Amino acid sequence: MNYDVIVLGAGAAGLMCAIEAGRRGRSVLVLERNDQVGRKILISGGGRCNFTNAYAGPEHFFSQNPDFCRSALAAYPPSKFIALVERHNIRYHEKKLGQLFCDGSSGEIVGMLEAECEAAGVQIRLGCEVQSIAQSANFRLETNVGAFESASLVVATGGLSIPQIGATGFGYKVAEQFAIKRVALRPGLVPLTFSKDEQARFESLSGVAIEATVSRGSSSFTENVLFTHRGLSGPAILQISNAWREGEAIIVDLFPRVDMREVLAGAHGQPRELSTVLSDHAPRRFVQAWCAAYAPSQPMSRYSHRQLDEIAQHLHAWELRPAGTAGFGKAEVTLGGVDTKGLQSKTMEARRVPGLYFVGEVVDVTGWLGGYNFQWAWASGFAAGQVA
Repeated sequence: MNYDVIVLGAGAAGLMCAIEAGRRGRSVLVLERNDQVGRKILISGGGRCNFTNAYAGPEHFFSQNPDFCRSALAAYPPSKFIALVERHNIRYHEKKLGQLFCDGSSGEIVGMLEAECEAAGVQIRLGCEVQSIAQSANFRLETNVGAFESASLVVATGGLSIPQIGATGFGYKVAEQFAIKRVALRPGLVPLTFSKDEQARFESLSGVAIEATVSRGSSSFTENVLFTHRGLSGPAILQISNAWREGEAIIVDLFPRVDMREVLAGAHGQPRELSTVLSDHAPRRFVQAWCAAYAPSQPMSRYSHRQLDEIAQHLHAWELRPAGTAGFGKAEVTLGGVDTKGLQSKTMEARRVPGLYFVGEVVDVTGWLGGYNFQWAWASGFAAGQVA
């Protein structure tokens, strides 16, 4: 069967691209290997889908080419997707920091996209496994349900994150087949694991959360840090994981809203223990473990001013060297991917292969936690959908 456009993947980017191409009168077929559309959308945001971030801009994305995402984000800003959500009468709220969630469930966003596909005449085939792709005049796809041809082929197959819902590296294989380079893949927005020594010190804190500022290089985030039995998680850690590379250290300010130099100096000379003073500002379980590891607690009167300065410095700049990450199984996104040097930034079309497009997570553009990656999916899908 022949189509103008075939889209591989019925996720956020793929459905958005299909909708836009269909609106332009193109015959569009979406092929999805899973038995339902939008599986990652459905599980996102704890089932409520953090569908965009009101403040999303190029500065919120990681890529070897940080400027690549500018054109697509400018052409389809968050306000346009918000308007689409409102047209479908989907109620939503801002949780924090521009993060927009459905009041109801993620299924409302999937339902909206399905309705838009139907209105645009888009056909969707589920349970369809692509076995081979060839190109002559058109792209010819052999699948487990037959052969299909199209003038344009859009790869929206996602990355390697969350393989338990069907993520594969198929999109990268397509890029390789057409000699399009790939940036090395890493888990993104992922928990970090402790070294054996740190794990022994802090595994008893599993479940404890504190607010902290976590930094690596020029990247810095102030949000919750959650201790796990293997290492650290929580929003601040997931954020910094995008900027972290194996072997590097991260710096944690355990008291970003309190000057511990003043606190400790003010308590100097008192009979209270250091752990008691710190517990005024942080969970006692954490304080006891931290003191046992780095500053054995004793009455404040026994510390010199220099010792208290050193303790304060350590509390505001705790250097940790993670052993690694929790891997793609726990990662929310994939860092790296199809090299943007091989793509047109305004259309997502491969420079050397006319009619071939890559959109969404498969591309080397990765956003912060908080709706930014969905906004990239909508924007990149929209960009390709305008021309495919």
